[in-house]
Amino acid sequence: MEITLEDVSSGLEKEIKISRRENCEVCNGSGAEPGTQPKQCPQCKGTGQIQHVRSTGFARFVQITTCNACRGKGRIVETECQSCRGSGLVHKTRKINVKIPKGIENGSRLRLSRQGEAGKQGGPSGDLYVVIYVKQHKIFQRSDNNILCEIPIGFTQATLGTEINVPTLNGKIKLRIPKGTQTHTIFRLKGKGLPRLHGYGRGNELIKVIVRTPKKLTSKQKQLITELAKELGETVLEKKGFWK
Repeated sequence: MEITLEDVSSGLEKEIKISRRENCEVCNGSGAEPGTQPKQCPQCKGTGQIQHVRSTGFARFVQITTCNACRGKGRIVETECQSCRGSGLVHKTRKINVKIPKGIENGSRLRLSRQGEAGKQGGPSGDLYVVIYVKQHKIFQRSDNNILCEIPIGFTQATLGTEINVPTLNGKIKLRIPKGTQTHTIFRLKGKGLPRLHGYGRGNELIKVIVRTPKKLTSKQKQLITELAKELGETVLEKKGFWK
């Protein structure tokens, strides 16, 4: 089953369809027509196996094979059930609700007891295993219970400080960027990550800010930045081929 990171955060209950073999309701899995009963196999005496004994000198060899008459079942159905044709099993498509807990990991297996294939000769059903795959998120990456993302900001915002809207798994919230913030600075939003699967609380959201450098500037913008560089004592390229 494929789910989203938002599903991991909130948990969900989802309906799936499966095709499986179930015990025939007409004969209760016996394979015999109602009103009749399977009989013990006369060849293997109900064991489903045949022993072949061979003696050679002082050695005695015993070989055990599956009974051909009953095919290892130990019983023979003389009058087959018309619904399942004597197999005792029928194919059914069922809708099953799967409850996915909060904080589940990618690749986890959920076991649904007695929701698998029918048992042999009317025995109990096996289990159904659902493997969980978490889709790759377009914004966030997961690290245990933490989520990580990168947010671009302008160099003037990083220099003078600002307040920006940042995404979370439950909508956008405001984040204060202090003045003088350097690129690749990581801010932590406590408790905005994923729930812990077998515990309390949530992880954090880690936001890495990437300071953007403008590639195209107008003449006025170039002049302003050049003046700023002079004020800061930084060298810049003013004319092609010459350094100042």
